Amino acid sequence: MQETFENTPAEFGVAPQAHGGLRIPVTYCHTMADVRQHIDALDDRIVALMAERSGYVAQAARIKATPDLIVDVPRIERIVERVREMSRDLGAPEAVAEATYRAMIAASIDFETGEFARLKPGSAA
Repeated sequence: MQETFENTPAEFGVAPQAHGGLRIPVTYCHTMADVRQHIDALDDRIVALMAERSGYVAQAARIKATPDLIVDVPRIERIVERVREMSRDLGAPEAVAEATYRAMIAASIDFETGEFARLKPGSAA
């Protein structure tokens, strides 16, 4: 049986959770090789999810009628707030989640802009 522990605010410098949410248990690692193996496994899952998310971004480019619809600031802010709340509930650093999502959204906007131009060459994206 693998030894696990829950990430607590003291262990990861995370502010105490405000909503009494869940904590994600992680395997206790004895070496950096163990840590890297777990991070690599998570990266495999994260990249697969990014590929899935990109498929939906590509569909958004197909569905949107004009390029001015690509950037939806209120939607972006709702996503960021939702991610920050989930981070609080799960014990993840909110600032890391927000920075990661803002970077991913910016890259997704660039991707969607390119897809829009590819799919609708007569439109100025």
